[in-house]
Amino acid sequence: MKSHWLRIVAIAAAVLVLILVVLPLVVVHVYDFRSKIESEASAALGRKVTVESLSLSILSGSVEADNISIADDPGFSKSPFVTAHSLKIGVELMPLIFGGNLNVTEITLEEPEITLLSGPRGTWNYSSLGSGSAKKPEEPKAGGAAPTSVSVGKLNIDKGKLMVGRANSSAKPRVYDNVNIAVSDFSPTSQFPFKLTANTPGGGSADISGKAGPINPTDASKTPFESAVKVNNMDIAVSGFIDPATGIGGIANFDGTLNSTGSQAKAVGTFTGTKLTLAPKATPAPKTVVIKHTVEMDLDQESGTLSQGDISIGKAQAHLTGTFHTQGETQVMNLKLNATSMPVEELEAMAPALGIVLPTGSQLKGGTLSANLAITGPVDKLDIIGPVKLSNTSLVGFNLGSKMGALSAFAGHAVSNPDTAIRNFSLDAHTSPAGTLANNINLDVPAIGVITGAGTVSPAGALAFKMLANLSGGMVGGVSKVAAVGSGKRGIPFAIEGTTADPKFVPQLGGVAVGLAEGAVKGAVGSVPGAAAVPTSAVTGLMGHKKKH
Repeated sequence: MKSHWLRIVAIAAAVLVLILVVLPLVVVHVYDFRSKIESEASAALGRKVTVESLSLSILSGSVEADNISIADDPGFSKSPFVTAHSLKIGVELMPLIFGGNLNVTEITLEEPEITLLSGPRGTWNYSSLGSGSAKKPEEPKAGGAAPTSVSVGKLNIDKGKLMVGRANSSAKPRVYDNVNIAVSDFSPTSQFPFKLTANTPGGGSADISGKAGPINPTDASKTPFESAVKVNNMDIAVSGFIDPATGIGGIANFDGTLNSTGSQAKAVGTFTGTKLTLAPKATPAPKTVVIKHTVEMDLDQESGTLSQGDISIGKAQAHLTGTFHTQGETQVMNLKLNATSMPVEELEAMAPALGIVLPTGSQLKGGTLSANLAITGPVDKLDIIGPVKLSNTSLVGFNLGSKMGALSAFAGHAVSNPDTAIRNFSLDAHTSPAGTLANNINLDVPAIGVITGAGTVSPAGALAFKMLANLSGGMVGGVSKVAAVGSGKRGIPFAIEGTTADPKFVPQLGGVAVGLAEGAVKGAVGSVPGAAAVPTSAVTGLMGHKKKH
């Protein structure tokens, strides 16, 4: 028994001696690997790779490299493409100790900062990764450099920071932090599974998982992949995808798939937006907007087609389709919005989000809205053109008859109604950064009559409209005809000034006075039936004076 314990002690002592003898040699050998790692990594990536120091952990069987730096493509930036606090490489210890062979089982990149920059024609600063021969003076091989034959059981990125921007741009890159990537069974020549999680700018989160590969040997950005994507609580305004100057903002959620062949990509899923704003200085909408979409993209041409864009706002439904492409640093749209008989009360809450301001204290109740709009131009300078029609609704809390000022003298019982019932309100709209132009306005208010005209709304909400009121009802009809005599128009001309929140109705007194005078003369000889019977009170009311007693 004693000899047995002595044998164990002797073996342990021998192992200890072996470690003490071999360890210094291994440490020296590992440090010798630094220049080899830098050289081979630089050749493999086509970028200069620097490593500050290497260390070996016998117990964990890993080599650790500190302060890693990978240079960027000089065509994009002179700053590093990747910097990392440390790189841990899991290795098979025996081949390393006795044969000097570095067999990698796991790679973990700790706290890296990675900068992704896009360039013209869909290129990225990581597109040239792996094409090491591009930096060599000799003629590159046909088809580019073949990917290295290395395979790794596990490849991880822990607590990284991803900065995404555009080359040679003054715009700040969007930053994703706490980026974690896990890849298993990695090989550049075959498909491998991956999972990515990250915090999006503004406090949201992204979760992407799927399969990628094989890595494209001539352009890494064209590597095919298929993935499931979930994005929660992304702040649109600070995401970097939309220019803040557009006024588009809110909280976005996305659940769907994103697949790519390397040249063609397809996104299918559901976008859910809350607290949305769709115009500068707009008020966040209380309604949730849901868009089920299918987008097909040509990555080489930086263009795409929206083949399905089904928009739901409560029970209101609309359909958005068309194309888009990248021009400089923005997206240029060519879209069509088709909306038929959408319930007004579902949309009324969206008006402030669109920058639409109703008269103070009023709201729309009942009826439907239809529109057929063309949406074109850069996303920050959109032109929206097309007919809009509002049917069988009421503007509650706004008395149009009383607000028409002097014209209210002809509005009769409409003045006493606290709300304005609208049978039809149609116009041809043209909205742009310069404001809104409304042509062919036709407003049919049964209690008052039909009002037609055209005008503009400035970006600040200032009104400038020239209108014509064809007031309804016996004597009022006669007055309308008299006012039109000499002008060739049937109705009472007036202007709308002020703001969308506080509109002012201003009669065009000169034209009306002339028309009334001519009408009175002609009425005296019977040319205009009823013209001579216009009450003095109506005339003085139109002129803005009270009848003297």
